[in-house]
Amino acid sequence: MATNSPWHHLYKTKRWYRLRWHQLQAEPTCRFCRALGTVTAADTVDHIKPHKGDEVLFFDGGNLQSLCASCHNSVKQRQEKSGYLVGHDTSGMPVDPNHHWNR
Repeated sequence: MATNSPWHHLYKTKRWYRLRWHQLQAEPTCRFCRALGTVTAADTVDHIKPHKGDEVLFFDGGNLQSLCASCHNSVKQRQEKSGYLVGHDTSGMPVDPNHHWNR
């Protein structure tokens, strides 16, 4: 969450805190770590599709995923910049569903 963004105030609302709590209850482990075959407690709720201040997308529960801080701050940021998810599962298959091997 960028603290200097124009939509930073949305993260301080009661509605967000409730939505975040429900997301972490429904998905308590990191989605990216699970795809890699490990189990890590999630502590960050991430917007799958960047909302860029769109309140409808911001509060859309279907646009959320639970991540650990490490994945959110590295893998997810890299994905947003490059356009694809880096890494592979325990069988060696890429975890990015858009990778040509997964089509």
